[in-house]
Amino acid sequence: MNIAYWIVAGLLALFYFYAGTLKVIRSREQLRPMMAWTDRIPLPALRALGTVEILGATGLVLPPLTGIAPSLAPAAAIGFVLLQTGAITVHLTGEDRRIALNVGLIVTAAVTIRLATRL
Repeated sequence: MNIAYWIVAGLLALFYFYAGTLKVIRSREQLRPMMAWTDRIPLPALRALGTVEILGATGLVLPPLTGIAPSLAPAAAIGFVLLQTGAITVHLTGEDRRIALNVGLIVTAAVTIRLATRL
């Protein structure tokens, strides 16, 4: 189970760290081709979302790696499930109806929760 956790959580953490970093450092114009919904939310909220994604990715990796507060790993994964639930809502209320990636991320985060509780 430990190896499975690190594979799934590691991939999820890489995805969110990358996506969060893009939201923090890139301009709205640079993000628009990849994330059409960015025009619908204020820039400070977009930056905050990126920061939350980076912190969540860190929460998936550091607590189990260091052994300090390992209960933060499933909490971070639960946060990602909630985050993607909100993302699906944003996609469905706008013009962009592509939610396959969001559903895949919810499933991956749910698997991570299950694996993290077995560590």
